[in-house]
Order: sequence, then structure tokens, then C-alpha cells
Amino acid sequence: MKQSLVIIKVGGKIVEDVGSLDRLLKDFKAIPGNKLLVHGGGRSATAMAGRLGIESRMVDGRRITDSDMLDVVTMVYAGLVNKNIVAKLQACGINAIGLTGTDCNVMLSEKRPVKDVDYGFVGDVKSVNAAFLAGLIEQGVVPVLAPLTHNGKGQLLNTNADTIAGEAAKALASTFRVTLIYCFEKPGVLMDENDENSVIPYLSYYDFPRLVQEGIISGGMIPKIQNAFEALQAGVSSVLITKAEALDKFTGTTIAL
Repeated sequence: MKQSLVIIKVGGKIVEDVGSLDRLLKDFKAIPGNKLLVHGGGRSATAMAGRLGIESRMVDGRRITDSDMLDVVTMVYAGLVNKNIVAKLQACGINAIGLTGTDCNVMLSEKRPVKDVDYGFVGDVKSVNAAFLAGLIEQGVVPVLAPLTHNGKGQLLNTNADTIAGEAAKALASTFRVTLIYCFEKPGVLMDENDENSVIPYLSYYDFPRLVQEGIISGGMIPKIQNAFEALQAGVSSVLITKAEALDKFTGTTIAL
């Protein structure tokens, strides 16, 4: 029987607030068994770019990453945010290791082709070194993944953190019974974005297109849910979208095929 593995993806708004991050890591520690953490950090990257006089450009919630912005996200994601989380986990008694996709070839990607939008140095994941990650986990080490990958030819690529989490979950599903949890500032997927009591408890593959068409699900939530469906189709046991403060309760929106 496969061992369980819980993969938590935490958004930038949480990792950039000391109180929210400390609460999340306390709850993360309390989760029994094997764990892996994926983080964002977009707001910190935007703030750092502003201090350096570099313009931040977004299209439909996706960052345009030119060479200057790639330098910024590398410094912020792989350095400031990642190592701050790892240090806090060590202080909690969790033996964590901070990684990007470049380290031990954890995630290989290719530069996103130019279609309607040129996203610049943004990568789409092509392969995951699942054996390496599984080896760390089986030794009791908790990987903490920053949203950066590489193309195998020396080029770093900015990669969406939701995608990093989904691809890690899919790759590790052959070894572990994987639960994937997306944590952000809302209690789940909402019928009304202004009403936090309007959580959709179960969201099916068949309901999703209608809710997108009606505008109930929009923006960055669309690719998050698409990643969730792809993970389930690839053998991930369950996917949950919830508020960071509810991590210990496992409440929120369960994604179902």
C-alpha cells in the first residue's frame, strides 16, 4: 500500500505576511506523514522590482518575464522567500530543503511559445525528477519548491507555482497516495467573490465550464482549477482549494472529476 503524501501550495499573500506564514507552517507541521511545500511570492517580486525601477507587467494574472524581471524573480523566489520559509521550518523542527527546478534537475521546462502574448522567460513543465523528490521524502526531508525551472541548456524560466504543485503531484502519484491542497486567502471557490460564506463544497469537471461561462470562476482561479483536474486525471487522490487558516480542518472546495 502506498504511503500518503500531502502537497501544499501556498500563495504569495500568505508567505509575505509574517503572521499568516507562521500560522500556516504551524498547521503544516501538524499534518502527519510525508509532506511537500510549494510557494509563490509574486507580490514580493513586484515590490522588489518597483524598488529597482523595473516595470511589472501582467496579462490575465500571468507575469510577463523579461530578462530584468527574471533576475528579480530569481532573487526573490529562490532566495528571499524560499530560504525564509526553510529557516522557519527548521525552527519548527522540520528538516526542510529549498529547491528550484534547476536543482538536481527537479523540473525541466521549455520556454512558452509566443501566441497571442509573449510571456518572455516563462516555462511550461515537461518533466519532473520524481525519483529524486521521492528519495528525499522517504528520508524524512521536506522539499520546499520555488516557482523556477530551467530548460536544460542553462536558461532559468519563471513558472507558475500552481503548475509546479500540480506537476509535482502528478509525478509523485505513482509512488505515493497524493493529496494536493491549494491554500490562498479565500475559504475556497466562491459562488459570490464578495461573500466568503458562498463556498462551493464540491466542484466537478462537468460544472466547471458553466461556472466559467457565467463569470463565477474567473482570472487566476481558472488555471488553478485546470491544474487540479489534470492532477486528478493523472492519478492524484484528491485536490482541495481552501484558506490557509483552514488547513488543519481540510474544509473548502473539493475538486472532483
